[in-house]
Amino acid sequence: MNDRSGQNIEQECEAIARRARAGSRRLAAMDADERAKLLRAMAAGIEKSAGAIEQANRADMEAGKKAGLAPAMLDRLLLTPERISAMARGLRDVADQPDPLGATLETIRRPNGLEIRKVRAPMGVILVIYESRPNVTADAAGLCFKAGSACILRGGSEAAQSNRAIVDAMLGATGDVGDAVQLVPTTDRAAVRALLQLDQWIDMVVPRGGEGLIRAVAESSRIPVLKHYKGVCHVYVDEAADLEMALRIAVNAKCQRPGVCNAMETLLAHRDVADVFLPRFFEATRGHKLEIRGCERTRAILPDAKAATDEDWTTEYLDMILSVRIVDDIEQAIDHIETHGSRHSDAIVTEDAQAAERFTRDVDSATVYVNASTRFTDGAEFGKGAEVGISTDKLHARGPCGVEELTTYKYVIQGRGQIRE
Repeated sequence: MNDRSGQNIEQECEAIARRARAGSRRLAAMDADERAKLLRAMAAGIEKSAGAIEQANRADMEAGKKAGLAPAMLDRLLLTPERISAMARGLRDVADQPDPLGATLETIRRPNGLEIRKVRAPMGVILVIYESRPNVTADAAGLCFKAGSACILRGGSEAAQSNRAIVDAMLGATGDVGDAVQLVPTTDRAAVRALLQLDQWIDMVVPRGGEGLIRAVAESSRIPVLKHYKGVCHVYVDEAADLEMALRIAVNAKCQRPGVCNAMETLLAHRDVADVFLPRFFEATRGHKLEIRGCERTRAILPDAKAATDEDWTTEYLDMILSVRIVDDIEQAIDHIETHGSRHSDAIVTEDAQAAERFTRDVDSATVYVNASTRFTDGAEFGKGAEVGISTDKLHARGPCGVEELTTYKYVIQGRGQIRE
């Protein structure tokens, strides 16, 4: 497929989408127990093939290093034994989730005797376009499978061997369900452009990766896109914060894994606690070699900090770099988040219940935290088993998108011969 003309790529992409549509019908007809059994088989297949998956990932990692991939990208690409085990565990967790399909969301009984039920239904065919993270291959396939939808997986070239090994492991353990889980066999960008035009066969697109990829998908797609562009996440340390708690939360939010979308990128500190808190935070992160870019008041307290530019406040670093600003009050903190944030994950640390209530009411983000790290914005941490992505959209789904967010609904109407007069 890599060596073929653009027209042939379009034809093959349509063939993939047509097969996925047929696979989605087969999945939707399965009962919940059968889908759960197949998901557990996928998990066992990954565990059985762990050695082959690691070997494929080592090849991808070596190629990535030679290509000069950034450390954050290499971290996303890496599959350790623990991450491979987590993929299998995620599939089992998804299998154990309550089955969403057929659930009645609402029942309406009309005066004429009609019973109208709003019933959860499969989405159909879901295209997942992603970079670096090969674990998305298992997560996306498992979630779509559980939701009764076929998935078309298009990973990046940097993880091509890892993704192939994971799909082979899953499908090798489940038998003939290949039409319901398909990996696009080319990394040619023409395939993405072709797939994004197939709205007659594909029902939803989920892009995962950098802002450039997601914007390109959203601008080119004729299919609805579930997305977030970037994660400019904030932690605001209020004047009424428990500073020991604030220190633990802020260090975790930034340093535990900086190359992910739910890591803190901007720390906001109330002026009444900044003199005490910021030096303690700086000292606690010294071993992480964190680069701080601060406002003028921050640099007066932390002389080693670099001067923050206007661009820094809206930057998703995905690295050991942090913007720090001192604010006069909670209103200024909320205004900063509204102006510069990405509506992904934002937190307040405070012992003031009124401040917490105001923050959660006025911060318009997909996930808003009180006295907890932003790093919890994750499908597994939300009890969803896994996620296909974090949505900052407001239509259809928002926040970590698990099985339920990959479904739609339909109305089922039961009558006794009624006709409309």
